[in-house]
Amino acid sequence: MSTSNDGSNLSSETPSLDPAIADRLKRDGNGLVAAIAQQYDTGKVLMLGWMDDEALRRTLSTGRVTFYSRSRQEYWRKGDTSGHFQFVKSVALDCDGDALLVQVDQVGAACHTGTESCFTDRALPAVLGNRSE
Repeated sequence: MSTSNDGSNLSSETPSLDPAIADRLKRDGNGLVAAIAQQYDTGKVLMLGWMDDEALRRTLSTGRVTFYSRSRQEYWRKGDTSGHFQFVKSVALDCDGDALLVQVDQVGAACHTGTESCFTDRALPAVLGNRSE
């Protein structure tokens, strides 16, 4: 039995994602679905990552968030190298099946730059809409 980069055991007996869930996913051309991580108690959007079926299976079955790195082409479990863990509180699939909302309890910074969120201090100038217009 071998061990993956996220510390989980791999073998030919590794279970697959529940087919009822897998059938609902609409993956991109690389087999991935966007996964938005949100702090469960504040609603703050923390980051966007990518999951394939295996990353989602690991996330649903371990209580820790696993993403698929498009640049490194490998699985990574949030916190294993940084110590900034994401503990799963809930996972929901959007109405189209092409995005996941993963509510987490974030320990430490969510962003690899060391900020609380990947969106901290990165606002773009935009004209704001008004409901009365």
